[in-house]
Amino acid sequence: MSGNGHSEHPESAVRFGMVIDLDKCTGCGACTVACQQENNIAFRPDESNKLRTISWMTLYRLENGQDYPDHRVAYLPRPCMHCDSGHDAPCTFVCPVNATKRDETTGFVNHIPVRCIGCRYCMVACPYHARSFNWWDPKWPETMEAMLNPEVSPRMRGVVEKCTFCHHRYYRARDAARAAGEDPDTVLYTPACAEACPTGAIVFGNLKDPHSEVAELSKDSRAFRLLAKLHTEPKVIYLSRHAWVHKQSDNGL
Repeated sequence: MSGNGHSEHPESAVRFGMVIDLDKCTGCGACTVACQQENNIAFRPDESNKLRTISWMTLYRLENGQDYPDHRVAYLPRPCMHCDSGHDAPCTFVCPVNATKRDETTGFVNHIPVRCIGCRYCMVACPYHARSFNWWDPKWPETMEAMLNPEVSPRMRGVVEKCTFCHHRYYRARDAARAAGEDPDTVLYTPACAEACPTGAIVFGNLKDPHSEVAELSKDSRAFRLLAKLHTEPKVIYLSRHAWVHKQSDNGL
């Protein structure tokens, strides 16, 4: 296993992953808003208590700790890492009801809210703080209820939720391929966050395809992973030319 590589899974020719170029990210937050809208993520009028908010794509602000004029800032969007370590991801080992499981066909680490009992063991096991707990029943202003995405079920109070790499878009693309008489196992798609990024900082695709943009970028000399020392093999890979950004990635966020 190389530092910027990924586990070999001979049973599937697809391993979806994401590369985020922090040198291009401006911290605009378009990815977080697109994720919120696409996946029917509930919010409250007062979101100041970050221990009670729900976020599938959290935007972190990193600073190099230097004084002006050497002060520098970078922004790091953090979705679920969809870990690929061993035969499963850390969160899947601890779930007592098998509500979270890795799909060996795609590499998605899925979560089934209707099976979740809200024990939050997965939240403790996740080193990336990539899961949120629903403390409240989801509720939107009446004018917004008609704009909810019918492909994504809202989650109820008392369960955990997280980034899915917008896998409903993948299944939609598979259905379209079948209808067109094409091979559904070869379809590609784009998650909402990558689609919304105005600078093209987020690239998504098949890591197992050596000719894909995401696979080529994953081998870039600037590539690194969050908390690589844990050997969780995240399928989200970051790019930065700054050594201080790489250093902070190994200390946790």
